[in-house]
Amino acid sequence: MDDPYHNNVNQQMTEDEDAASDATEGADDDDQMYEGEYQGVPHPDEIKEARRAARIEARRKARMATQQEEEEENLPEQYETIMEDCGHGRFQWMLFFVLGLALMADGVDGFVVGFVLPSAEKDMCISNADKGLLGLLVYVAMMVGALVWGGLSDKMGRRKCLVYVLTIDLIFSFLSCFAQGYGFFLFFRFCSGFGIGGSIPIVYTYFTEFLQMDKRGEHLSWLCMFWMLGGLYASFTAWGIIPHYGWGFAIGSEFQMHSWRLFILVCLFPALAALVGVVFMPESPRFLLENARHDEAWMILRQVHDTNWKAKGEPERVFTVTNIKTPQTQEDEFIEIQSDTGTAFQRWTVRHVTMLQQVMANVMSLSAPELRLQGLFLVIIWFCMAFSYHGLGVWFPDMIKYMQYEEYESKVRVFHRERVERFHFNFSLINQIHREGEYVHDKFANIEIKSVKFENSLFENCYFEDVKSTNTFFENCTIKNTVFYNTDLWQEKFKNCRMENTTFLHPKKGCHLNFQEENDIVIYMVSFLGSLAVLPGNIISALFMDKIGRIRIIGGSMLASSACTFLLLLSFSQGAVICWQCLFYAVSVAAWNGLEVISVELYPSSKRGTAFGILNGICKFAAIIASFIFAAFIGITKIIPIFLAFAALVCGGLVALKLPETREKILS
Repeated sequence: MDDPYHNNVNQQMTEDEDAASDATEGADDDDQMYEGEYQGVPHPDEIKEARRAARIEARRKARMATQQEEEEENLPEQYETIMEDCGHGRFQWMLFFVLGLALMADGVDGFVVGFVLPSAEKDMCISNADKGLLGLLVYVAMMVGALVWGGLSDKMGRRKCLVYVLTIDLIFSFLSCFAQGYGFFLFFRFCSGFGIGGSIPIVYTYFTEFLQMDKRGEHLSWLCMFWMLGGLYASFTAWGIIPHYGWGFAIGSEFQMHSWRLFILVCLFPALAALVGVVFMPESPRFLLENARHDEAWMILRQVHDTNWKAKGEPERVFTVTNIKTPQTQEDEFIEIQSDTGTAFQRWTVRHVTMLQQVMANVMSLSAPELRLQGLFLVIIWFCMAFSYHGLGVWFPDMIKYMQYEEYESKVRVFHRERVERFHFNFSLINQIHREGEYVHDKFANIEIKSVKFENSLFENCYFEDVKSTNTFFENCTIKNTVFYNTDLWQEKFKNCRMENTTFLHPKKGCHLNFQEENDIVIYMVSFLGSLAVLPGNIISALFMDKIGRIRIIGGSMLASSACTFLLLLSFSQGAVICWQCLFYAVSVAAWNGLEVISVELYPSSKRGTAFGILNGICKFAAIIASFIFAAFIGITKIIPIFLAFAALVCGGLVALKLPETREKILS
């Protein structure tokens, strides 16, 4: 009978001997491997294990990617079905008016600087160089704002970013009303532009995600009308407020609140109303779903459903959706892990650094092969459209001003070698040139001297009192024994003049306004009519956007606008310029509407705000370039600006025909 104990002992001894033999036989090899490990060479088993782990991880990622693609493919169709079930009704119309006010605020801001500049440059003694800097920096700020806020809206949320945008605009626009120095005014307007610059990308992205496919083109086009209303509001209020200089007030000589500052204050109302409305609006459910916030999105979709059907008299209809696909990304998991670690400051830093990385990754992902070509086409179209539209937008009013200046100059009166002695000038001197004159024992009191130049003249024993001057200069003059009392004639108005025993008593400090010259109501009327002219184009594009498609609207409008530019060669009067301006705006606005619609439809929801922000930033960049180029040819030639606008519109219109049609495309 076998002894189990001895059998086990013998078996164990045999295994130990085999193991010892194996160890002895492989001793040299092991010594070599240990030496290699000491030298930094990995063990072959470690290499095999690492390769095996890498294969397992690759298969896991492939399964996750496949699953996520299936979920993402299902999400757009499911979301479209949900929006159709929710219907189009009261909720969308409430959001329409709230976002329309935000768009209107952007339209108002586009006109504010141009309207207040003629007054502000006199009030704050702004030079021509600084005046150009103000317009440039505001557009640069809006360009940067579009890029930044467009990207952030894809990570922080549409509603939250829109609240930030409107708040920044309101705060700094309000402060600019009271800025007495040009430096502070410039800084506040720059910050305001940075805020409101992000409104357009956010507004269109936000509203798109509450619309079903067959409503998108029409209702986004109706939304574009609010930018026109912003122009009308700014033009009308500027016309009614700025020329009334007496509506302001002053506290001493340091703080002055003139009517142009009151105009800026009134221009805050659309942004304020929009901010109040946005506070009561929910976040985009599509954004929430893209960021794996299923429960919040479900509650908002239910709110949209119940609001619409209750308003239609069917409150008994039940929201039947119970489950929505919500793919979760690795970035979301990273933020969730970090949210429970470290101090509050560390968590804040991690979240915001990670968010910045995600935004940059989103920007880089727009160069993916499937998005690269259509992105390039859109960049070309946006640039060409903005270059021609904003370039001519600068050219029209400047051309009218130049025509007014030419007409004014043609009526100038020239006095040569006149001698006036012991005379009391108690009447205004306007649009005159006095050459080699002699003025002896003369008195200039309580008068206005406007657009007058004294050249190589003599003033001896004269007395100037309570004189107000505009665009008046003394060049190469000799001034002897003369007193200037309480006048605004300071050293800058005397060029190469010789002073002998001349006294300046109580000189007026600062620059003084002359609204009859600087605030010609023709400029306000031109802006008002230009804004009003886009109404027919807005209506037509809204009615036909879903019927004939975005591509035909964009291409047809741009090519028709290019034909309109040739009519500008017939601009021989102010009336003709205004007429062709209105025609150009009426025809070209349809292309803008189509561009804004197709730009939000071509990109997936996770990149929509980023892409639209980049395109809108390119629009502002083109506007900056065009404003300098077109303004440089005022008074020189009309052919070059017209040819540039024509070439840009033709190029953009032909490229637009290469874009894919999106009117039957479900938002990806």
